[in-house]
Amino acid sequence: MKQICVFCGSNPGADPEYVQATRELGRVLAARHLTLIYGGARVGMMGELANSVLEAGGQVIGVIPQSLADKVAHTGLADLRIVNSMHERKALMAELADGFVVLPGGFGTLEEFFEVLTWSQLGLHHKPCGLLNVNQYYQRLAEFLDYAVTRQFIKAEHRDMLLIDDDPGKLLDKFDDYQPPLVDKWAA
Repeated sequence: MKQICVFCGSNPGADPEYVQATRELGRVLAARHLTLIYGGARVGMMGELANSVLEAGGQVIGVIPQSLADKVAHTGLADLRIVNSMHERKALMAELADGFVVLPGGFGTLEEFFEVLTWSQLGLHHKPCGLLNVNQYYQRLAEFLDYAVTRQFIKAEHRDMLLIDDDPGKLLDKFDDYQPPLVDKWAA
């Protein structure tokens, strides 16, 4: 892996641990020589993440739609790619990335992450997808996905594609060991 896409909030959230973990992930990415691919904003956790990677001497690629660029684009990036739409943004981020991490965030964070996780389930890519479960932020989501397995809406092998850890280094270690399932979504 050379480039990791991170989806996270454009707000800092209510718990200072969210920003602390975001900054720690940025330092870990830089220390491992992994380029950050992210949404290109200077605000919230997105800005904290990019700044922490840059401060640690790492590389950052921001991808932002023109409609947001004038409002929130990070002006300190050497590589800021401006696209025409959110669809183009997600497609380019997915193309550039070798894996996907999600930090705490809201609707946009979840939508972006579930799209790439679904693409993995469908076999459109075989890249690792993981939740950084800062202060148990994603615990109920993980429990819900386990419940969906019991209700037979998600296969256990597909649920296992979602890697979860509360430590950025350990999550990235899981990425290194990741093997995509060989189960067809529609096979009985």
